[in-house]
Amino acid sequence: INIRLVDHHAIITMNPGYAGRTELPDNLAVQFRPVSMMVPNYALIAEIMLFAEGFGDAKTLSRKMCKLYILCSEQLSQQPHYDYGLRAVKSVLVMAGGLKRANPDVREDLTLIRALRDSNQPKFLADDIPLFQAIILDLFPGVEIPPNDYGEFMVTMLEELTAAKLQHVPGIMNKIIQMFDVFCIRFGATLVGPASGGKTTIYQILAKIMTSLRTKGSTNEIYQPVVFEI
Repeated sequence: INIRLVDHHAIITMNPGYAGRTELPDNLAVQFRPVSMMVPNYALIAEIMLFAEGFGDAKTLSRKMCKLYILCSEQLSQQPHYDYGLRAVKSVLVMAGGLKRANPDVREDLTLIRALRDSNQPKFLADDIPLFQAIILDLFPGVEIPPNDYGEFMVTMLEELTAAKLQHVPGIMNKIIQMFDVFCIRFGATLVGPASGGKTTIYQILAKIMTSLRTKGSTNEIYQPVVFEI
């Protein structure tokens, strides 16, 4: 019997020493031709993406951004959920591009700082946040970062907290806003914290805010009805 084989290729990516991965057996490894890879040039990638997003001073901003991630990896505490890799860099650049298009008259360094802050600060521990803010001020000296204006989102959040008979605690309100910011740039997220820390309250109130804004007829397409199951 002649079995006709369709030409195909098998590619295996290996991460030596990566947590949770197992080494490829020797008898299988010899069947493949190894190809060495190199660490990507984060600064060059960031510069190109910033140019593509409409930033004029992309060269300087990309260098500062990469320096910030290097300093964070060296000075902040080591946590399993901290990520300073290319995925994190790309998320910040995409968010910065959206902010740039939404606010074309705002200075480019302020736009990038806001993207860096809103995409990274939600995952940092309380003790690491002052260090992160100090690093930003060192890299962008003399820059005053204006607070974000959440407009109808903030108004609806206060209404939903009141309807749920909850106090307007700044810590919980900040976490609701941070979770909203994270979902604007990522498909999924994980709430981490101790028991009775407010994790369930945060995502339930956020879901009610999104649904309520869509029901009220908000023109912002980000606000959509949300359904969750426990």
